[in-house]
Amino acid sequence: MRTKFFLLAVALCWVGSLAAHQLKSGVTTILFNERTGNIEIMHRFVLHDAEHAVGELFNKKQADIHTDEETRALFAAYVLEAFALQTADGQPLTLESVGYQVEGRDFWVYQEVAMPTALNGLRVKQKALQELWTEQQNLVNIERDDQVQSLQFNAQDDWLSVSF
Repeated sequence: MRTKFFLLAVALCWVGSLAAHQLKSGVTTILFNERTGNIEIMHRFVLHDAEHAVGELFNKKQADIHTDEETRALFAAYVLEAFALQTADGQPLTLESVGYQVEGRDFWVYQEVAMPTALNGLRVKQKALQELWTEQQNLVNIERDDQVQSLQFNAQDDWLSVSF
């Protein structure tokens, strides 16, 4: 009986440690920079999740974002493809890649676009990692005029909107 209890305890600790490594969440921040006239987008993913995703998405067995530029570029391109912005009336905004970087335990991907005139809202799509993990949560914070509006994307969400 003690052996069964011990094995059960070890198994639960092992499963718990696996779950602790993958957070299955991403955060995107959209800033309106009046000084530059651009909308700036910053995507942040936990490095461990990004490496698992590269392994699964691109069948890359050695997905080391810390040391491999090709792996960083693959994941950044994937994030850029999974995210989109439109004006409130559905006009696509053509986003430009600004770069990506590893910072601590996070992987950042950056984009920007010139601010359209008379923008009264945004339609946002953030599907990154949701085709891999249905429990993936993507939070998008939109900061404009000292106010923050947030959108929470679940796997079943496609486009969500905010108004200004």
